[in-house]
Amino acid sequence: MLFLLILFFLLILLGLITYFILRRSISQITRTPVWILWLIMLTPALIWTTWMLLYPEKQVPPALIIIPFILCPYLYWLLLQWRHHLPDQSKKENSSYHSQTEIDSTQTINHTVPKLAIDKTEETNLRNCFPWTVYYLRNLEYKPQAVICRGQLRSNSEEAYQTVQENVEGKFGDRFLVVFQNSFQGKPFFALVPNPSCSKNKNQESQEYKIRIMLTLGLLLITLFTTTFVGAREIVGISENAIQYNPNLLIQGLPYAITLILILGCREFGHYIIAQLYKIPTTLPYFIPVPFFLGTFGAFIRMQSPVPNRKSLFDISIARPIAGLVVTIPLLIWGLSHSSIVPLSEDSGILSIDSLNPTFSFLLTILSKLALGAKLTYNKSIDLHPVAVAGYIGLVVTAYNLMPIGQLDGGHIVHAMFGQRTGMVIGQISRFLLLVLAFINKEFLFLAIFLFLLPLADEPALNDVSELDNQRDFLGLLMLGLLVIILLPAPKMLMQWLNL
Repeated sequence: MLFLLILFFLLILLGLITYFILRRSISQITRTPVWILWLIMLTPALIWTTWMLLYPEKQVPPALIIIPFILCPYLYWLLLQWRHHLPDQSKKENSSYHSQTEIDSTQTINHTVPKLAIDKTEETNLRNCFPWTVYYLRNLEYKPQAVICRGQLRSNSEEAYQTVQENVEGKFGDRFLVVFQNSFQGKPFFALVPNPSCSKNKNQESQEYKIRIMLTLGLLLITLFTTTFVGAREIVGISENAIQYNPNLLIQGLPYAITLILILGCREFGHYIIAQLYKIPTTLPYFIPVPFFLGTFGAFIRMQSPVPNRKSLFDISIARPIAGLVVTIPLLIWGLSHSSIVPLSEDSGILSIDSLNPTFSFLLTILSKLALGAKLTYNKSIDLHPVAVAGYIGLVVTAYNLMPIGQLDGGHIVHAMFGQRTGMVIGQISRFLLLVLAFINKEFLFLAIFLFLLPLADEPALNDVSELDNQRDFLGLLMLGLLVIILLPAPKMLMQWLNL
């Protein structure tokens, strides 16, 4: 019961975070009140959590699972497209309603930029940017923050984007960003939006960079302290009173702290380095320190300009889990090899670092047997070494970020592979499958509910039409396969073969 109460309060906290995310991301693209969309998004999680609080011993009825899961996303989509039509609106505005919904995602690139203004002379120059053999321009539509250029694609999509982008830069400089997307009918269209970065001067950028350096170092030092403190208190088991009397005991938390920061830092720097190769302005990694839980809520970086195309979106997104795994797996194996074997008990599970049963995860089962060998048998569990705890957290963070939903790395990967609309469908199916897994293993419940609070859509690339090559598609499928072997339990045949 205590676990469910904690889950309910965490649900409220995550609900507040979700509200502010929605308010920032969609308030500019719909006139539906944000609180209504937020309530609809939160409804499935609220229904399931309330049922478990009222009837903790009973399974949630299948109808109560399936109906909110199907109905709420559909209702959310309908209300997202809805507009208030004033009585004095012209027929032209009314007829362009559907075309407006197609460019909503272009406004999410930066909805704080000033309104776009273009005169007749510039319109002529703009029309000349579209060679008829590459993209036959039919008409222009003027929106508050974009000029929509509709026509017929007559060449390779990548060649068309490059040609139009170079022509626009030649006539307008860096004044505009050129966006290339598919409409709801699957027809490619261009859009010009103001470039927010062209108003910054070099002195301003230099000053901002110095501030970011100081902020990065400051957060890193604070996070090193909080993770060391949590490592000593929660992982090693030293009481707070003992630490107060002898602060030198904090040193015992350093193996956990250094390993965790190394894993999280390498993940973000993998993301940062690839973004720099594509010349995308990006902040340095920011750690989030907290004096409880794991000692940190992780780290993040923020890209300060849109991604140029789906290839760069894929490369930047997949770099983080790959860089993280390159560091995580060796450290996890080393930590497991220095961990202790303890008898399997009722308290053994996913969240018990003193008695971890590794068989809930196919990959963790393989790594545990590789590290511990014959010492690990069917009736044994693992008391994790502090380094193994950090490695285990790194594996969990990798699995979470590989979920193919919205702004997560996995969401960006499926967007780059299949397109934004198909990626959103995959994200919704993934949330449902994880929910089913959560009702089989309740320790996944918090993750399943949290993922329902994340928006399905992410920001499109500037060229969101050109597709990936076969090598990237194959690598993306491998990473999704990795997610599956992390989340799914080890099959019985493998457990018998490994004597587990």
